[in-house]
Amino acid sequence: MNRNRALLAAVAALIVVVAGWWIFDSVLGDTQPASGPMTPIPINMQPTGAPEPTAVPGNPTPAQPGETVAAATAPPAPAAPTEAPTAPPADTAPNEVIRYQIASDESTVSFRIAEDLRGQRIEAVGTTNQVAGELAINPSDLTTAQIGVIRVNARTFTTDSSNRDRAIRNFILNTDQYEFITFTPTGIEGLSGSGALNQPFTFTIRGDLTIRDITRPVAFEATVRAESAERLAGIATTTVKRSDYNLQIPSVPFVANVSDDVVLTIEFVALAAAQ
Repeated sequence: MNRNRALLAAVAALIVVVAGWWIFDSVLGDTQPASGPMTPIPINMQPTGAPEPTAVPGNPTPAQPGETVAAATAPPAPAAPTEAPTAPPADTAPNEVIRYQIASDESTVSFRIAEDLRGQRIEAVGTTNQVAGELAINPSDLTTAQIGVIRVNARTFTTDSSNRDRAIRNFILNTDQYEFITFTPTGIEGLSGSGALNQPFTFTIRGDLTIRDITRPVAFEATVRAESAERLAGIATTTVKRSDYNLQIPSVPFVANVSDDVVLTIEFVALAAAQ
């Protein structure tokens, strides 16, 4: 009888040890580092189409598909006299698309979430500068602005607690399997007019946010200003629900009542890319 009890006690102890090891490894164990430096996904610029050929006196108009050579080489009608073009004022925004890339060393992505830690309500904050993305803007017509996919390396988030960091990477975000969080913009609302230096523009960016293997539509409220023709600075913020992404909090001592709301913020500097 005593032998059976001893055997049961040994099995129970083994189960406790194995369970403890599994909990430690799955929550507080080591995680994979970032696979490499962040690089932006290029924006797929929509072609605007080639301009119509211009007839020059003495030179035939090039033939177009479906036209006969005779029609293409017909002499053009005399052009009406026009005034000589004048240069735009110095403060006029350039009428060209400028491609900008987020500078990770000057940018920050953060999350904020409330929790009870050792009986006190606090706000846990995680940050990283491992973010990449592109913007394409014509300063003369902001309605044509494009924003590419924004990627954040989830393996690089840090808070004020290394244990919390490992729990986030191992258990909550599963960063060994899902390294990146991505935001794919689908529309921009409230951005119009032409740009001017140091003038803030506030608008909404709608898109799809993917965390692990779940994608949900979100809207970021953004404010951006041009510090120079080559440098943009901005901030964009949204609030998401943990439950929408099935982000479970591990049961650990001293932590309780973790909020379902998570505030996500991107503070960025974007620099004009070399053409």
